Amino acid sequence: MAYDKLQSMLDAAMKQAGEESSMLLGQPLTVAASDVLNADRKSYLGGDDRAIYVVGVESREAYPGRFYLLFSLADTIVMSSILLGIPGPRIQEKRRLSIQEPDDADAFGEIANQIIGSFNSVFQPNLPEKVHLKLLPPIKYVPEVDPLDDELPFPDGNYMMYRAPLEIEGQEMDHLDILIPHPLACLFDPQPEEAAAEAPEQAEETPEEAPAEIPSILVLGDDNRRQELIDGLETKLALLDAPLSADLPQLFSGGNIKLALISLRQTADRDLSICKRVVPMVEKTGGAVVLCAPEWTRVSVLKALKAGARGIISYPLDASDLNAKVSGLLSV
Repeated sequence: MAYDKLQSMLDAAMKQAGEESSMLLGQPLTVAASDVLNADRKSYLGGDDRAIYVVGVESREAYPGRFYLLFSLADTIVMSSILLGIPGPRIQEKRRLSIQEPDDADAFGEIANQIIGSFNSVFQPNLPEKVHLKLLPPIKYVPEVDPLDDELPFPDGNYMMYRAPLEIEGQEMDHLDILIPHPLACLFDPQPEEAAAEAPEQAEETPEEAPAEIPSILVLGDDNRRQELIDGLETKLALLDAPLSADLPQLFSGGNIKLALISLRQTADRDLSICKRVVPMVEKTGGAVVLCAPEWTRVSVLKALKAGARGIISYPLDASDLNAKVSGLLSV
């Protein structure tokens, strides 16, 4: 089974997750070229002596089931330690000795939440029915130390395995494996034999579809930098320009908004609260929100991502960076 569409979705989700994790970590996290294989739990665990950190994901709505993100424990320690601001030599020591402290688990939880947010934002617009992905409590598994049963560290069975190497400059990193049971993988990406079996014997006439609404980009803000954003954009999409106090339901009723760029003077909680109003409306059309402000701290970036932003831009504006982010989000 090829699962080409599912692999493409996972590539896009991991690319976006890498970009957003880079903002959290303060240094680039890149995801190398992926591969898709068949795997089962016995052969996977039997051929690997790494300690692993299993992040379960529950898929809901029209695509029920569970799949599993498998990180090496060492990689999770590196990423959480960077997020916590731990010096490099201590990171290497923790990685070598597999020292995962309570703060590491909490910090990696923030990274995992951000990753699953990227998955939700990529999966929903690429699937015909509604889907919602929810994180499950992670499980640490150390071979020959932790016991195995039918369900832990992940259920016995056959899986589609998506494998992608992780890279952080100056750090020794491993790969991420995503194990998706074949029935769930076929829901996400029906294979030819499944599609043929489900096809009706006689084709039925389908009603003529209504013309699609013109996709657009919404630029919101109360300062003169809003115009700077508009001038810096290189896009063929329609542009909507409005202040933060605009009637948002009215704006969103008039077009297919694929991206909202929000210009903020500051990044305090009251400024970031605009996300509560805008993010749900943009997500209904499979779009994304990018926040722009003169100054960002690690804490404010984390809060912005938690609030649903999919990108962060700093002023003074770099037009090439702006358009790269916009193109990447629109292609997703």
